[in-house]
Amino acid sequence: MINTIWFLLVFIGILYGALTGNLGEINNIIIDEATEGVTFGISLMGIMAFWLGIMNIAEKSGLIKALSKAFRPIMRLLFPEVPRNHPAERWMLMNFIANMFGVGNGATAFGLKAIRELDNLNPHKGRATNAMAMFLIINMSSLQLVPLTVIKLRYDYGSQSATDIIGLILLATGLSTIIAIIIAKIFERRRKC
Repeated sequence: MINTIWFLLVFIGILYGALTGNLGEINNIIIDEATEGVTFGISLMGIMAFWLGIMNIAEKSGLIKALSKAFRPIMRLLFPEVPRNHPAERWMLMNFIANMFGVGNGATAFGLKAIRELDNLNPHKGRATNAMAMFLIINMSSLQLVPLTVIKLRYDYGSQSATDIIGLILLATGLSTIIAIIIAKIFERRRKC
């Protein structure tokens, strides 16, 4: 469905450009924006590679295991149906940590592995469990302590104080995460009734 929507948007834009005599301008925009997209993607690869490397070191050093133990009470509260020491727990934690440091693109791989592990626990394939829904909700609300990607983008575009947004982002994402968890827990209770 989304592919159809994008196709229609592009097709209608090109058609409108042709009808109004601006087809040459559309070509220029496509070339400029394609170049900008590639440059943007390459500029983010460095920070993503750095973060994925840090997470790999953290996992191999046992830090992730130690963090899993420290966060186990919170994980039990949020994900009661996930068995203790299940691989999903580790992948969810790695995803949350990557998101907390604002490297959402780097967190995607961990999130996909977490969902795959959560699906292994799912007795009703094709239907999301409470744990899957809660994980997605927390992932989407994305609590961020240090939004590295946003700071990098602000720095790249010439901000004199790229880190000034940290407090506001922490407040906004903290509130959105708390509200998202409360709403998810309300729906979980209604679903059980």
